Amino acid sequence: MNGRPQSVVIVGRDAALWVTATALAEALAPIGVSVTAVELPSQLGVASLYATLPALESLHTKIGIEEADLLRATSGSFSLGWNIGRGDAPPFMLAHGAYGAQIDGGDFFAHWLKARRFGLDVALENFSPTAMAARHGRILVPDESTERFGRTDYAYHLPAIAYAAMLKSRAQRLGVTIHETVHVGVEREGVSGQISGVVFDGGALISGELFVDASGSDGVLIGGALGTESEDWRGYFPFDRVLTAVGDRYSPVPTYGELRVTASSWTALNGTQAATHVVHADIDHGNGAEAAVASATKAAGFALSDVAIRASAPAVRARPWSANCVAIGAAACTLDPLFDLELHAVQLGIVHLLSLLPASREAAVERAEFNRITRSLFERLRDFQSALYVLGGSSAAIPTTLQQKVDAFQARGAVAPMEDETFSPDQWRALFTGLGVTPESWAPSIDTIPPERMKENFRRILAFVHDKVLEQPTHEDYLADIGASGTV
Repeated sequence: MNGRPQSVVIVGRDAALWVTATALAEALAPIGVSVTAVELPSQLGVASLYATLPALESLHTKIGIEEADLLRATSGSFSLGWNIGRGDAPPFMLAHGAYGAQIDGGDFFAHWLKARRFGLDVALENFSPTAMAARHGRILVPDESTERFGRTDYAYHLPAIAYAAMLKSRAQRLGVTIHETVHVGVEREGVSGQISGVVFDGGALISGELFVDASGSDGVLIGGALGTESEDWRGYFPFDRVLTAVGDRYSPVPTYGELRVTASSWTALNGTQAATHVVHADIDHGNGAEAAVASATKAAGFALSDVAIRASAPAVRARPWSANCVAIGAAACTLDPLFDLELHAVQLGIVHLLSLLPASREAAVERAEFNRITRSLFERLRDFQSALYVLGGSSAAIPTTLQQKVDAFQARGAVAPMEDETFSPDQWRALFTGLGVTPESWAPSIDTIPPERMKENFRRILAFVHDKVLEQPTHEDYLADIGASGTV
């Protein structure tokens, strides 16, 4: 390989493999790069679900997946965020959208903080069209008025088996060469140590120039073949056992994921058109599967079926790009299951791989930059997950970067800006506020705004949110329209 690679081989399984294959084929086939997918046995079960983040919609657009087709093929649903409940504390909505609009060019949150200090008794989420649409079982269709107000996004709940099958079909249509195998071996060059090809069942050899590991936490190439070490992140996360299951369909299907948090576990309930998918995380005290099922059933409040239990061992790969192998998703970083960020990590890896596609065999500059950026991205995801644990009373360790964020927020309601953030300042503020962190002050620049002017703006924003939410179709009607016509 003297210039950019002319052949890319992806070894993996499930959505990580097929999202990567479709994205790389869509981007690289027009410039003459071949893409080959080597598919390992699936690790998905009936209960497996991808609770995505909003950024996935833009990726779907790039790889030619229509939203209506997606939701019909998977029986998936929309999600506007998470409703988080913690014991006796009031639940709060962590929404995929803006909270409040600027007041006379100043930050809304600072005005809300000040007003709360002087008696305002209106929760932060009431100023968010996205959060209020979720509370009222409606979807939020962006228009000019919502664009002027602020960000309004949505995500999906996608049953994983059907989603992976749809992506695989799309990869085939894009010309990806597909091989299926149970096991895979690796051939390496003696001097450089680079991978020259992969060997699968029957002894067939697939040669390539650039290899992508999308095999999940197994890391069959990056770890198994290249021996790249991982850094244990277990100390940041208290729960080491994850149960997945399904229950009956909610009617109507909520426009959000439900997250029920206690000191000893958390339970996520994600509704789709066909069922309610459950994820339950707790500590494995050696008390067996029956205890895990009983705990999850009690938390969910309904009977569970298709139960699967696995260990959770968060860790980050020291060098996700090693030699000529790039690890994507869980092969690069096994995240805690909270907020289901694995598919988002896959997408982030793809974006940066394409932006740093090697221009030469050595690729030393590209490799170093990819490793730097992805490490930073993974740490920001880790911090957002960790916040719910440590601020909720867990004894887990707090990352230094998260402690800096908490300190800045407690001082004056500020969210310390960091590179490579996935979650917006609005979402950080909603999370901190919902978890009971109360800032001591606010930006003094807003003190020039007269109280009556603030009240007038609060009334204006609340009226806009109220009217805009009532204009929206219900989630059930929106899904029914998609199913009936394929359009919205």
